[in-house]
Amino acid sequence: MSTTQTVVTLVAAAMVGFSAASVFLRAQWVVQPMADYGVPMTWLPRLGAAKAAGAAGLLVGLFVPAVGLAAGIALVLYFAGAVVTVVRARWYAHIPFPLVYAAPVVGALALGLAA
Repeated sequence: MSTTQTVVTLVAAAMVGFSAASVFLRAQWVVQPMADYGVPMTWLPRLGAAKAAGAAGLLVGLFVPAVGLAAGIALVLYFAGAVVTVVRARWYAHIPFPLVYAAPVVGALALGLAA
């Protein structure tokens, strides 16, 4: 495992973990857009748990690559779903937000597959 892969994975896990914490803490800058997109507030605990599990999986993947691979794939699918949700709500200016969190995950996944 390269230093680059480790650093990118740690950054990805930190960003996704921060995103999960923001959902759990119901930060206004997260909750209001989700409501605007039509996401039921009852989904927030599950969405936060999915992100937290993904972040933990990325960290475990530093030691068990198969877990990191599964977590990376799951997070890419999660953020793809977030983009679809934003597009369906027609908030096109908000498309970059899930992509910012997806980018380091994609990087970690690509570096993991290349190793």
